[in-house]
Amino acid sequence: MMFGFGFYDVFIIAGILGVQYFFSTRNSVYWGGLIPLVFVIWRTWILFNENEKFLSYVLILILGLAFLIGEWYEGRNALHKKTKQELDKMSSHDMK
Repeated sequence: MMFGFGFYDVFIIAGILGVQYFFSTRNSVYWGGLIPLVFVIWRTWILFNENEKFLSYVLILILGLAFLIGEWYEGRNALHKKTKQELDKMSSHDMK
């Protein structure tokens, strides 16, 4: 069973969150929506094909999306901060 929070599952989850952060720091905002969309489709497939309880589905979906959207938010903030620093640097060079 994947994501039973075994030894390797922790690394898989950390890797997915890392990729989510990376996608979120791209110029297009849509890259950050790719992994959450795949997550919702994956969890919905599990709900219908493996007879998962609905409450379990909802709780895991909410928790997973909270982490993925949190990474998306942090990635977007990092991109905006980096862009602002570059613009400030460029404007300071123009003043000289």
